[in-house]
Amino acid sequence: MKKLLIACLTILACLPAAGQVRKDISLTVYNSDLGLVTEIRDLKIGSGKSEVRLSDVPSQIDPTSVHFKSLTSPDRVAILEQNYQFDLVSPAKLMERYIDQKIKVVSSLGKTYEGILMSHDGSNIVLNTGGNIITLRMTDNMQNIEFPSLPQGLITKPTLVWLADNRGPKEQECQISYMTGGIRWHAEYVAVLDQDEKSLNLGAWVSLDNRSGASYENAKLKLIAGDVNRVEARPQRSYDRLAKSSLAEAAPQFEEKAFFEYHLYTLQRRATVSNNEIKQVSLFPNTDVKIKKVYIYDGAYNARDIRVNLEFRNDKNSGLGMALPAGKVRTYKRDSDGTQQFIGEDLIGHTPKDEKLRVFLGNAFDLVGERSQKDYKRINDRTQEQTIEVKLRNHKDESSEILVVEHLSGDWKITQNSHKYQKKDASTVEFIIPVARDGETVLNYTFRSKW
Repeated sequence: MKKLLIACLTILACLPAAGQVRKDISLTVYNSDLGLVTEIRDLKIGSGKSEVRLSDVPSQIDPTSVHFKSLTSPDRVAILEQNYQFDLVSPAKLMERYIDQKIKVVSSLGKTYEGILMSHDGSNIVLNTGGNIITLRMTDNMQNIEFPSLPQGLITKPTLVWLADNRGPKEQECQISYMTGGIRWHAEYVAVLDQDEKSLNLGAWVSLDNRSGASYENAKLKLIAGDVNRVEARPQRSYDRLAKSSLAEAAPQFEEKAFFEYHLYTLQRRATVSNNEIKQVSLFPNTDVKIKKVYIYDGAYNARDIRVNLEFRNDKNSGLGMALPAGKVRTYKRDSDGTQQFIGEDLIGHTPKDEKLRVFLGNAFDLVGERSQKDYKRINDRTQEQTIEVKLRNHKDESSEILVVEHLSGDWKITQNSHKYQKKDASTVEFIIPVARDGETVLNYTFRSKW
């Protein structure tokens, strides 16, 4: 169908709601596809019982979460009934509503057909023109389809319809709040490793993804980081439209503080969060963070690979010291000609201040591990003894220190060991093993376990 015309004498649903002025709006966004909107509006509400329509609400609003309060006369205005209308106009719905009713069709050759719409299947329509039954192919034959009016019940925007009882003045300043799906945020960190690999230049961005079906103009923006329990989460929506992206300037823009058992990040200026847009705002300005590169070999899970990690503490001494929301950390390093190269990424969870972080970047190319069981003895039905050998080879041009992680079961005790170890928990020990450049170090230990 090349074009669809809707000829309406008066379409009440298309008119803006009369007597409504939005004075202020606040938007709080959660990690889990949830937003909380709070508006201050000037409403004209008729005396006694009357209808009030709010048509500029998100298409993914949760109508059961709506809260209304009159700020002008809180004890004299009450909402008796609420209806959420979301049957939006579309070509398919117009066709459905006009079955057995008269419509006008103009063909691509300029010929006009008027008749009763008998059926449609998305590709063809069947018309009774008063003497003939004709079939028209919607893709080939039609230029325009004209409907005399918008059928009752179809609207152009999702709308809240209230039955209000007003015993106060007609002019009311009101506060309206509601929850909506289709909006979320997450943090993204960009880290650049220095040449000596002793520090990171770390910056953070907040990405807001708004597909709620509404825009929030000049809003007070707040973000909640934490795992907020919801009794019945809204189903995750499949986003079938691409969102455009906007990037806000990097600056110290958010104020962070503890809020209940979560953390609240408040943008220190107003912002517009448009529908179908991914907005990025700097969470904090770039800062230099002291780091330590840690090589980890866990032969129980990977026979040869040695993992490369960057370890740092989220405290002021390291250059941080604020609650870090969960997000992806992308890490880069400049090569010899100054070109920045990507060297790995990892996800971090919500991290309070003064806690340690370990970011996994990948496996070391020039470090190799090899683990084997060299001896096994069964002492009795409940006791066994094992000897483990771990070979670590370093093909780098510099010495390296490798953290070897071993997992022991039962009531265990190490009886012999070539290197010192530290017991981390009931089933884990760690050895820190130095390996010279182009060298090999062999770790041996024997443990006895009972059960």
